[in-house]
Amino acid sequence: MQDELKSAQKLIDIVIDFFANYSFQVVGAILILAIGFVVARAVASFLSKFFEQKQFDVTLSKFAAATAKGTILAFAILIALGKFGITIAPFIAALAAMAFGASFAIQGPLSNYGAGLVIILARPFVVGNTITVSGVSGIVDEVRLGATILKDEDGVTITIPNKHIVGEIVHNSEDRRIVEEIVGISYDSDPEKAIQTVKEALDGFQEITQAPPPQVGIQEFGDSSINMGLRYWIPSTQYFKIRYQVNLAVYQALKAGDIEIPFPQRDVHIVSRS
Repeated sequence: MQDELKSAQKLIDIVIDFFANYSFQVVGAILILAIGFVVARAVASFLSKFFEQKQFDVTLSKFAAATAKGTILAFAILIALGKFGITIAPFIAALAAMAFGASFAIQGPLSNYGAGLVIILARPFVVGNTITVSGVSGIVDEVRLGATILKDEDGVTITIPNKHIVGEIVHNSEDRRIVEEIVGISYDSDPEKAIQTVKEALDGFQEITQAPPPQVGIQEFGDSSINMGLRYWIPSTQYFKIRYQVNLAVYQALKAGDIEIPFPQRDVHIVSRS
């Protein structure tokens, strides 16, 4: 029991000595970190509002605000470490050595960050654009250093590492997507009437843009039908919804105009052998 009391007393003495010697440093470090956090948030908020008022590019605005916030926090941490008499030179040397050794293991993330910087500076697309790249399509929600975040009409978040964007073919249709459809009509039908009927059906949708205007015409001559091509632009956020509505309206318009939509046919001749 006596030994346990002595151990507890030693622990209490160590704690008291620590607070007696370092209490001001600890309090000062905490205050510096708190002030640095508040200042970093305030500066980031100010820059975001300033860029928004000046109508700067959203991608660059977010990047600048995040960079300013991170820089201020880093300085606050360094100053807080200095309150304990810790110099940052050994840390920098150690980090440099670790970075050199780990560079081979983190080539993937580093290449993503480099590609992200290229995207932010070159701006092949910005937040709000509709892009198609690496087999996926969506609206750009955020451009980070490591990845670009897309969202589709269903609200699904798509994360694309930036190294899979830079150097690839990127289709940027801004806030719209093109719809390309083919509808076949009978060779006995009047193609000019069919084209006019389809155009009138498309004119019934305000969501379809007029710049560029919808395009309707004969695309090819099939075995069983004259295939008409339809091309029109609609908002990316309502792509499938409007596309399905347009398809139904086109079908109803052709049916009301007595324009036949044929099905594939094949003539079979039976030859008898005696």
